[in-house]
Amino acid sequence: MLSSDQTRRSASVEKPADNAANIADWLCLAAAPTFAIMAVVTMASGGAETICSAMQDVFPMDGMAMMYLLMCAFHLPPWLRLISGRTVKSEQS
Repeated sequence: MLSSDQTRRSASVEKPADNAANIADWLCLAAAPTFAIMAVVTMASGGAETICSAMQDVFPMDGMAMMYLLMCAFHLPPWLRLISGRTVKSEQS
């Protein structure tokens, strides 16, 4: 007969798929800060040289920095869900 401690331990063992899902839930939070840092580094380093030399250094944000900021904005929903406390329910069969 199993003791209550043994059944508790067996009930708390996660399947590998559950563990991978937990890792993916936390990994999705890494994208937005990574893209924000890449945008800041790109703007600080001067980015790519512009084609028009007369307008050089007028606007410090070039195309790559703008792309990184857009990618940061597109990857914000996981952070907003975390801050709001809502959870996403996945459908499992």
